[in-house]
Amino acid sequence: MGVYIARRLLSAVPVVLLASMFVFAILQLVPGDAAVSLAGPEASDADVQVIRERLGLDRPLAVQYLSWAGKAMLGDLGTSFRSGRPVLDGLRDAIGPTAELTAFAFALELAIGVPLGVMAGVRPRSLWDWGLSGMTVAGVAIPHFVLGLVLLYVFSFRAGWFPVGGRVSLTDNPIEGLRALVLPAIVLGLTGASVLARFVRSSVSQVMNQDYIRTARAKGLRERNVIIRHSLRNGLIAVITVISLQLAGLLTGSVVIENVFSRPGIGRLVVGAIQARDFPVVQGTLLFLVGVFILINLTADVLYGVVDPRIRLR
Repeated sequence: MGVYIARRLLSAVPVVLLASMFVFAILQLVPGDAAVSLAGPEASDADVQVIRERLGLDRPLAVQYLSWAGKAMLGDLGTSFRSGRPVLDGLRDAIGPTAELTAFAFALELAIGVPLGVMAGVRPRSLWDWGLSGMTVAGVAIPHFVLGLVLLYVFSFRAGWFPVGGRVSLTDNPIEGLRALVLPAIVLGLTGASVLARFVRSSVSQVMNQDYIRTARAKGLRERNVIIRHSLRNGLIAVITVISLQLAGLLTGSVVIENVFSRPGIGRLVVGAIQARDFPVVQGTLLFLVGVFILINLTADVLYGVVDPRIRLR
């Protein structure tokens, strides 16, 4: 297993390198000049040039990239143009709220998606299966921000059951923290649950007619044990893949949801930095997210090896 994990880690190195190049290059295409934005509309050309030199924006792009990438390898993601704070400090403040939202949405996704998918897969073309199909279409078709605005209007503005936006720390006030977390977690979790349920349904239905399932039933095993120990377990490879993709999707979806519900987090941090042309914050945050995605994929690869030891030999 150690060799298997080491190979996966080595394969992630070129991915990080290419991602860092892409992140740096794509931001150079963003319209506007960070130095002009920082100097303000009343600044002279000389003032703008001084700011550009102070920030190192007058150097060739290759030099800027190598300087930034070299510092990032040492754990220094740079300093915000706007606030003057290290980018890592801003990330530390934003990670907590985003991780909180992602964890609750992911738990909701698993609690809804896996049971519904199993029930539909065990009974194909049943009422459960048709209902799941309708849920999947609705979950994929409705954008996050539309569902979020609808829930805000119904349950916050009209009913007053939940706050309109913001965040309350769960450690400071668990009740108010949960009230502020319910709607954004539902918006993120429901879409992922519908997709996950569909894939679980496909995985379970494909193995229900296999010989080993018929053998297990012939031996007198309870249907529950047949489904959990044989059907679901043998379909775990595809399910793990979908779960890893869905978890990554929850992080990207939080960018929209945090702005809809006015929650602090990585999403609002990125959007605010883009609007302010604060390139170090955008670059550092995107590079951090790339690292998170690679970690999620590595975890999925390890789980593949646990579920099916033959994969470690590939």
